[in-house]
Amino acid sequence: MNSQKLRTGLFAVAITVSAVLAGQAGTAQGIDSTAKKVGHKTASLAVKGASKITDKTYKGKEGPGGQTVYIDKHDKKYYVDEKGKKIYLKASQIHDKPE
Repeated sequence: MNSQKLRTGLFAVAITVSAVLAGQAGTAQGIDSTAKKVGHKTASLAVKGASKITDKTYKGKEGPGGQTVYIDKHDKKYYVDEKGKKIYLKASQIHDKPE
């Protein structure tokens, strides 16, 4: 009878430890995910700000998803994605902005 209580107690401790560790892993993953989102947003804002200063804005035009289109010093057209990366466009991907 005493060994049965010991097994039950050890089993309960094992389940509790597993639940705590799984919860911590989920929390850490959530923090990593949030940090990545914040980092991507910061990078995107920084690149967009730099683009507005150094490059021209293509007035009256937009990218395939309604993004602002910029023109660099080599006359290449691009937009900045949500991760802060410049995506260069073909002429067929640029559309007039709706009024």
